[in-house]
Amino acid sequence: MSENTKIDFIYLSEPDMIKAGVTDMPACVDTMEEMFVLLHKGDYRMAGSNSDSHGAMVTFPDESPFPTMPKPTADRRLMAMPAYLGGDFQTCGVKWYGSNIANREKGLPRSILMFILNDIDTGAPLAYMSANLLSAYRTGAIPGVGARHLARKDSKVIGLLGPGVMGKTSVAAFIAACPDIDTLKIKGRGQKSLDNFVSWTKKTFPQITTIQVVDSIEAVVRDSDIVTYCNSGEVGDPSTYPIVKREWVKAGAFLAMPASCSLDDGMSGEDVRKVLDNRGLYEAWYEEVPKPTHHVIPLVGMRFMDMIAEGSMAKEKLEDLTDIVGGATPGRQNENEIIILSVGGMPVEDVAWATKVYRNALKNNIGVKLNLWETPELR
Repeated sequence: MSENTKIDFIYLSEPDMIKAGVTDMPACVDTMEEMFVLLHKGDYRMAGSNSDSHGAMVTFPDESPFPTMPKPTADRRLMAMPAYLGGDFQTCGVKWYGSNIANREKGLPRSILMFILNDIDTGAPLAYMSANLLSAYRTGAIPGVGARHLARKDSKVIGLLGPGVMGKTSVAAFIAACPDIDTLKIKGRGQKSLDNFVSWTKKTFPQITTIQVVDSIEAVVRDSDIVTYCNSGEVGDPSTYPIVKREWVKAGAFLAMPASCSLDDGMSGEDVRKVLDNRGLYEAWYEEVPKPTHHVIPLVGMRFMDMIAEGSMAKEKLEDLTDIVGGATPGRQNENEIIILSVGGMPVEDVAWATKVYRNALKNNIGVKLNLWETPELR
């Protein structure tokens, strides 16, 4: 039998990714829900000893004898995020994450991302793709999955802190999950980002008939059915993270938090349901970073992990979105319960959405075919 050693793969630029459907948020939310079912079954793997790690990041010292070594400035990240996903996906891949807040001064996104999708049998590349939109849409889709199971079905008002990329994709996912939404309250730091967000909303979602720019975090939260903080900022001191106070939150509200956030004692109490997007992710983080972990990773889920460690919360009080989507734990149980979801972001999400986009690209002959080799030189 003759060997077929030729390996081709496709390159997908950002315009190619758009053509292949990367910005189709309803489909992305459906894909993330499919992924959560596999996570519930255990048919996946990420990095780390518990197979749930966020990834591996290069860190830089505060002081270095090498003048050309980067400083650990805000959002300075060089990170590899690998994962495998089973089920109907049967693919693996890695997102390479380069980030620097100073990119904005050059007219570039804070983060510049690429993704390699691989055949799980041979490890051969299937696609090399632009991943900024891939990452943004899969990140926003997770709050949408949460809203599908945990928000009131008649939700109409979104309160948003941080009108950036993550804010846009989260709003898109909320609307995919809760089609009655007609009001948006937003708070941002700069007029340019606010104007851009308002313009995008009016163009993309004409069903949003009321857009209010508010000047306080309290105004973002009060009377909102769905609340999300998508802000960026310095990490290290939880007292500087944007807070949620229990007195601000209306009965029946759903809060999805993919960014830095702190909670007052009322929001940390037992009458607020606390959900993680994947418990194993937070357990891996807790093992990997210095304590208290909320000082290092500003997500509310890490505050919950610290509370468990200090004995102020029982481990059983934390719920897992994988169990809710998988049917083992109930979603919203009544119209008045307040539920908060910590959204950490997982490389398995990138694999899921990249696989769908890749298959759509193949079906529609999108992208540039590249050759790795006809026959490998060394084997």
